[in-house]
Amino acid sequence: MKRASPTRKSESDLNRLKALKDSQIVVDDDAPAWSPEMFARAIVKRGLGTPRAKQLLSLRVDSDVVEWFRAQGRGYQSRMNALLRAYMDAHRRGSKRAG
Repeated sequence: MKRASPTRKSESDLNRLKALKDSQIVVDDDAPAWSPEMFARAIVKRGLGTPRAKQLLSLRVDSDVVEWFRAQGRGYQSRMNALLRAYMDAHRRGSKRAG
């Protein structure tokens, strides 16, 4: 028997999630809020990449910050980008609420 690929399993999971009604979704209030450290360790699965084009840039960052991100392993630059995007999105939403 051939095993289903992770992609097919993910698709079937997504289809089941899409079929759920709002009343069927359980929210876990005990779940902790994500800290920046937890977010930095998150791994984006292959195939879920951002459609946005990347821009090469020279940026001066404190050496201890770069060392810490590098120590997190492969994909550290993408995690740095994800944190910057989350910060930008949070501030963008904040400025829309105030205005």
